[in-house]
Amino acid sequence: MSKQIGLLHVGVTVLAATAFVATWSSGFLVAAIATVEVSPLTLLVWRFVPLAGVLLVLGLATGAVREVGTAALRRQSVIGLFAQFGYCVFVYAAITAGVATGTVALIDAVQPLVVAVLVGPLLGLRVRGAQWAGLLVGAVGVLLVVRSQLEGSATQPAVYLLPVLAMSCLIVATFLQRRSDAHAGVLATLTIHVVVTAVALVVLAAATGTLTPPASTSFWLAAAFAAAVPTLAAYGLYWWLLRRVGITALNALLFLIAPATAAAGAVLLGERLTATTLAGFVLCAVGVTIVLTSESSAGSADVSRPRSRSAGSENDPSDDAGGWPTGRPARPAAQGSGG
Repeated sequence: MSKQIGLLHVGVTVLAATAFVATWSSGFLVAAIATVEVSPLTLLVWRFVPLAGVLLVLGLATGAVREVGTAALRRQSVIGLFAQFGYCVFVYAAITAGVATGTVALIDAVQPLVVAVLVGPLLGLRVRGAQWAGLLVGAVGVLLVVRSQLEGSATQPAVYLLPVLAMSCLIVATFLQRRSDAHAGVLATLTIHVVVTAVALVVLAAATGTLTPPASTSFWLAAAFAAAVPTLAAYGLYWWLLRRVGITALNALLFLIAPATAAAGAVLLGERLTATTLAGFVLCAVGVTIVLTSESSAGSADVSRPRSRSAGSENDPSDDAGGWPTGRPARPAAQGSGG
């Protein structure tokens, strides 16, 4: 009986992981499909504004929002501006400018590698040689993919800075999150992030004349889909899987989003998928594997090595710095909402 229960748990986890990759990938695809005739800002506004209203009502009804302290509210508001507003604006801008959805997803997927190497020193944490090597291999993979997309394309090379800026927003959000001592629950955090993003989007769209939505049914279906699937469903699965499989396996799943998006983009949108592109994905997978293996080994060593703790050591910042550099995944890297 216990064997059957174990198999059931594994099956549920596999299904959840598959759904997570699919829902997160859908955010990049809907951005490409739904912004052909509509400004990306318009879609983003009407993706986030109704969702903000729903989450605010739910958060107030459950008391989740009322329990958030002032310090946590301020910090999570700033984090939300980077992790949701900045990330989504630059992702949508990149896709609208002609960057392939798989390439945007790939640059997004190497964010944990950059966090491991660059944010570690900012937090006063040691970065291992294997992590530097993984970042270098992953960077070469990204360059190969970008090069393959530029061949025979009218897209200007400068627009590839847009997904890099999206990734940079996540890195800043990760740094702020890991430096913060003010915490909030998952529902409260999501509500704060979505509300501040909705407000910022309304201001930006009003200033650029892109606030008014079209009357087409297809637009509202796309906006509802973007709010429900790559935002709520993907975000919920992210936190469920974080508790189920841990941050190391979850970051590996985040990388799988890139090839899944590239394959779907090739089928649905006719995006280029060449041998060079595939080679770049393989190199990025190798880089991610190197970093994950290094982090996992370090985590095992930390667990096997006894630690003596003084009375005040519960506030040791290394324990709260996050799973990548230290092997103790107390706080995951900040994430956007599936493009």
